[in-house]
Amino acid sequence: MKPRHTGWRHLVKSTHYSLRGLRAAFRHETAFRQEIGICLLLLPLAWWVGEDPVSWILLIGSAVLVLIVELLNSAIESVVDRIGIEHHELSGRAKDISSAAVMLALLLAGLVWLLLLGQKMWG
Repeated sequence: MKPRHTGWRHLVKSTHYSLRGLRAAFRHETAFRQEIGICLLLLPLAWWVGEDPVSWILLIGSAVLVLIVELLNSAIESVVDRIGIEHHELSGRAKDISSAAVMLALLLAGLVWLLLLGQKMWG
């Protein structure tokens, strides 16, 4: 079976779908909007906290990782909700596990920011 879109057309279509996903997450997911807001505050601060390219990528990467994991969490929750609204142990488990992934990403980002900020302040 031949793919419908290849080359540049595939890239353009994929980019369109990705941007549509970002808009949907922003429109429908409160946590994603909150994390975007935090990132908008933190990213300029990364240039002050970080002292070299490695620390900048750790600061920015850990913040962006939270957004990535939140997007995956939201996608899992949407699929689970699409399957049915009745309570099911596996549905609850899937949502809890994806929520735990967000929590770990937030903890990692917090640790990276605290350690590099502490290094900047007390060096």
